[in-house]
Amino acid sequence: MDRRPLRGAIIGYGFISERGHAPAYKALANKGASPLEIVAVVDTCAARRERARTEMPGVRIYESADALFALEDGRLDFVDITAPPSEHAPLALRALDRGLHVLCEKPLATTADAARAMLARARRVGRVLYPCHNYRHAPVIKAVRRALDADRIGRVSMVTLQTFRSTHARGVPEFRPDWRREKRWSGGGIAMDHGSHTFYLAFDWLGAYPTAITAKMSTLGPYDTEDNLSCAISFPGATASAHLSWTAGVRKVIYTLHGERGAIRVEDDDVEVNVMTSREGEPHRWQTLRDSIPSDWMDASHVIWFESLLGDFAHAIDIGEHVGKSAEDSLRCVELITRAYQSAMEGSRELPLGDAPRLSRPGRPAVSVAR
Repeated sequence: MDRRPLRGAIIGYGFISERGHAPAYKALANKGASPLEIVAVVDTCAARRERARTEMPGVRIYESADALFALEDGRLDFVDITAPPSEHAPLALRALDRGLHVLCEKPLATTADAARAMLARARRVGRVLYPCHNYRHAPVIKAVRRALDADRIGRVSMVTLQTFRSTHARGVPEFRPDWRREKRWSGGGIAMDHGSHTFYLAFDWLGAYPTAITAKMSTLGPYDTEDNLSCAISFPGATASAHLSWTAGVRKVIYTLHGERGAIRVEDDDVEVNVMTSREGEPHRWQTLRDSIPSDWMDASHVIWFESLLGDFAHAIDIGEHVGKSAEDSLRCVELITRAYQSAMEGSRELPLGDAPRLSRPGRPAVSVAR
């Protein structure tokens, strides 16, 4: 028997909504039998509301979340929160209290306490809270997961993660295009903007949550948010290092994973797998396999990644996974980001983190997100 799509509202119609989320919903609909449908859009900016009317004809448009919740009562199943991070927790809690599932852009919240409250509320009301961890859905990152699942390089004990950007991602001109440089809206700089992507990949690849972090950050312009953050992170039996920059000379991601029998290197769409072929006692020799997997890293909208992510969100609703691994990861990311800020402000002092349960054997997450 056919089932109607789940009806949703996008709250915040900025760049990532217009160029990433909305096209992904449309692409799924064009493929037929989409599990999700956007029926309403909220934005406080009149120009953005007009843009939504043009781009999404037939969708009901609201100027506030108050109006949405009042006039769409009983007509929605979920909300997709793409407003600035300062608004994530208040909007998510209101939606959960109204019995709605929540898809939320990263970071989940700007403080660990707010993120914990979101997870606790989702558990209490029995609704799905799902973060937009879309880097997991990049084709090249799925290829890394396949290599780890095949045990190509053995136990992973070290990862490095570098995200280079030549500037911050600018928002739409109609609403504070530089809001990512304003802590009031963003909660922080490059670490708040890209830290979640960096850290949840480290959790996946090392199969655990971290135990301690030391960090250093710098601000090179007249802003109250950081341009650069470097950190070293301790995991049970493993380490990770990360560097995030808005002042680099190129836009690029470079990741490396080091295991007991080899290593994997990702540079944007290119992936290199080095597997040790020598026997014990012999000089070390490696077989190197290289591939290029189109993943559209240069396209900040990442539409194909969002298509895959939306499918996982719908599946979580279908199976009743209200607070799954992705939600737990999102909380741990916020804890790690805020702890990194504290370390940097205290002279790069190493700071402990909470309990660090192992997710599974290192390099193998407890829940596969590849579809």
